[in-house]
Amino acid sequence: MTPFSQLLDSISPAEAGRWSVNASDDWRQGRTLYGGISAAFCHAACEQLVPGLPPLRSGQIAFVGPATGESLLIPSILRQGKSVSVLACDLIADGNVATRALFAFGEARLSSFDIDAAAAPNVAGPDACQSLFGDRHPAFAAHFDMRLAAGCRPVSGAPTGEMLVWVRHRDPDTPDGMSALIAMADALPPASMPRLVAPAAISSMTWQFDLVEPARFKAGEWVLMHSRDEAVRQGYSGQSMALWDSQGRPILMGRQSVAIFA
Repeated sequence: MTPFSQLLDSISPAEAGRWSVNASDDWRQGRTLYGGISAAFCHAACEQLVPGLPPLRSGQIAFVGPATGESLLIPSILRQGKSVSVLACDLIADGNVATRALFAFGEARLSSFDIDAAAAPNVAGPDACQSLFGDRHPAFAAHFDMRLAAGCRPVSGAPTGEMLVWVRHRDPDTPDGMSALIAMADALPPASMPRLVAPAAISSMTWQFDLVEPARFKAGEWVLMHSRDEAVRQGYSGQSMALWDSQGRPILMGRQSVAIFA
């Protein structure tokens, strides 16, 4: 397996304003690269294009098509203002756009408001929780330690689509930073998967997230992740997502739109 830290370091200049990366098969999810790693590549390319960016505040990711093997990363600056910079990045695979990402970076500013998101729910710690997947899991999941704290496992015929899962990188050399967070923040299966009674194809189409407090993420520590489907109809679902640090403080809030072939 290729550890995350090595994979991140392998992103290299291809030509002016472009970078390349070749992810090994252990980072796949079915026939494509795991979405979190594709999004992390896009973020890392933006940081390569513009060193010293302000903290990441928001991301919007479109998973356009399958990404396999060697990929080309094409980041671009949409705007650089006094406090906010907006960058985009396309991940190209086999000559086609596979992932399109948009990131907003912003400097902290003095504000009359200081309102945190909700704290984490009260659940058992990771040492008291069992593995989310058991013996069967997608290839990329071997790079993360995932333990089910509440809800049901995928494909268990559950009446609800909701999971609370402790997650951390297995690679002890994973660096702190937003690329590592993005790579992990998409690790949970789609929230509707516990509803399934038999395996079926499920594919994330879009992912939007906002950072509550980026500095709370530490790559070597456990985070608690939550996903819940809010509507499932006509083959598509909309789900809410949240991520807290080991102290229960919010780090990230997000949403995904998912195609369900069941």
